[in-house]
Formats: sequence, C-alpha cells, structure tokens
Amino acid sequence: MSTTQSPDTRKRKSSKNALTKGQKPSWTWMVVAAAALVVGAALSALLFESFSVVAWIIFAAIVYVIAMFITTYSLENRRKATDGLWTNLVWLAFLIALVPLISVIVTVLGNGLPTLINNPEILTNDMKGVAGADDISTVEEGTSLAGGILHGLVGTLMITLASTIISVPIGLLASIYLVEYSNDNWFASLIRFFVDVMTGIPSIVAGLFAFAGVTLFIQTFISESPSALQQAKTGFTAAIALSVLMIPVVVRSTEEMLRVVPNELREASYALGVRKWRTIVKVVIPTAISGIASGVTLAIARVTGETAPILVNAGFATNVNWNLFDGWMTALPVYIYRQLTEPTAPSHSDPSHARAWAGALVLIVIVMLLNLIARIVAKAFAPKTGK
Repeated sequence: MSTTQSPDTRKRKSSKNALTKGQKPSWTWMVVAAAALVVGAALSALLFESFSVVAWIIFAAIVYVIAMFITTYSLENRRKATDGLWTNLVWLAFLIALVPLISVIVTVLGNGLPTLINNPEILTNDMKGVAGADDISTVEEGTSLAGGILHGLVGTLMITLASTIISVPIGLLASIYLVEYSNDNWFASLIRFFVDVMTGIPSIVAGLFAFAGVTLFIQTFISESPSALQQAKTGFTAAIALSVLMIPVVVRSTEEMLRVVPNELREASYALGVRKWRTIVKVVIPTAISGIASGVTLAIARVTGETAPILVNAGFATNVNWNLFDGWMTALPVYIYRQLTEPTAPSHSDPSHARAWAGALVLIVIVMLLNLIARIVAKAFAPKTGK
C-alpha cells in the first residue's frame, strides 16, 4: 500500500501559517522590561549630572518599545511586530502624559503635606499681623509656623461661587437659544464665533477687561474721583473676570449636551400640546442635566486656579474679607504667588515657601474634589436606561 502524499499535502505541511508561525515565550516581556530598566538607568546616569527618575522612566519606556519590536520581529513575524509596536507606542504616549501629572502631585504632596500635618492651624489662620520676625523666629528658634491660608481659601471659594452664579444662567440660556430657537441663523453663527474667540482669550486680557469695565461703571455712575481705580479692586470684579473665562466653556458644553437629546422626546411633548418653553424645562433639560452639571463643574475647576485675573482685579489682602463688593481680597493662587516671590522674611524664606506649598496642596485638593463631584453628578443624574 503506497503512502505517497500528494504535492498539495506536502506543500501545506511544509509551509507555515503566518498567523501561527513562532510564538515568543510568555515571559519575554518581563525580561525585555528588566533589561530596559537597566539600560534606562544607565542612560539617565550618563546624560544627567544627578540621577533623574523621570528620565529613567522615559528612557526605559523607549528602549522597551524598540527592544520588543526587534524581539517580536525575530521570534514571530513582521505583522505581529508592527501590531505590538503601535500598541506599545500608545502605552508610551499614555505614560509620557502621566509623567507631568504624577510629578506635580508627588512634588506638591512631598512639600505641602508635612506643613499641613505639623501645622494644622494654617487652615484656620490668615496672614494678618505676621511679620518677618515671626518667620525668622520659626527658622532660628523652631517656633510654630505663623500665619495661614484661611483668607486665600475663603477668597477662592467666594470668588468662584460668584463667578458661577454669573456664568451658569448666561451660558445655559445662550445654549438653549442656540439649540432650540435659533434654527442656525446668522445670529447663532455670530454667537458661536464670539464664543470660540472667548475660549482662546488669555486670562490676563479677561482680567483687564473686567477691571476697565467696572472702573468705567464706577466713574460714570458712582464717583468720578481718582479713587475709582481702588474701588474697582474687589472680589466681585475678579468674579466678573472669571465669568468671561467660564461662559464660553458653559455655552459649548451645554450646547453639546442639549443637541444629543433625541428629537423624538420633544415631538412627543409637542404632540401632547405642551408649549415649547415647558418642553425645554420639563423634558430637554432634565434629559441633559447630567452632562450639563458635569460641564459646569469642569468649568468651575478650570477657573479655580486662575491667578492673573484675580491679581489684577482683587489685589492682595492679609486678612479674611467676607465682602465681595468692598475691599481687596486674596485667592489661593495669588497667595501662593506672593509667598513664593515676596517672602515675609526674604533672608529666611523657608516658612513662606512652606505656606505656599500648603496652599498649592489645598488648591489641588479643591480642583480634584470638583472633578470628582462632576463625575458623581453625571452618574447620579444620568438618564435611566432600563437595564
């Protein structure tokens, strides 16, 4: 009985399928990663005077991507090597994007957390009456850290709240007009154009605009004296400046959320004889409320850390000011800037820098809480899917 195989059968057995040809061991990536870490450490030590953890991670990631491509190409095939290369490049881009964020958080935590732990009273004290002698005593005699960030914390919360009260109604009504009433006419196009322009306005320009507008109002309707420039510096003026930055963000985010509401919901409401304004209030806005709330919260987080508009319009105070319409007011970004650039005791700047780092940590916590609240609100008000 002959066992001779046909030519087609021999060809199929001798050829290797490109999809199953060669498989690299499952532990290959661990070996390559370990080697990449070693090479990255060597490059970081050779190229920098002192060892840099950030450079080490970046060099190691680049070496890992290249080495994995070569290894996969050698052990498997070109298709898998190319696929792995692009996958690793995506992860590398993600890692590089995380490096600045992690670096900032680690640096601020490392410098600000010890100050808050060792001097918790910094959260309840302001800088009223604090002089250079107090910081000198802290450095030379080891006394407790004088002063605190309370006035900056109060100023940040009050100015941000006022700007939110101004911005949200204007932004919400503008977006309702754009989506529900404009029919994409020329006026709607004009509004969108100016909203896009406002989105790119530098914060210092918004601050100067608010200051000039309030000063002109005071000189026209209240007092023509030169003191109008000083009267214009209030927390409310700073809130107006922040509103200029907030409104375009609120308009754009709210407009997008209103547009995704299905037209079937509107038409069903109209079919029942409900008027348009009531349909918007009872159907459209509740359906889009999760996205609207999330967008508003993110807009608040965006302006919380602004420095230039507040420095121009609210000035700098050493004590807590609860009146938005009278007197100078301090916000945390301005407080941090002043503590770093103008220490209370220039010859002994460590206490001022410690207060600045503590203020920076509190500011980051506020922004992170706002982002967390945005996610919670979006999830809480999300339309029920019935699943």
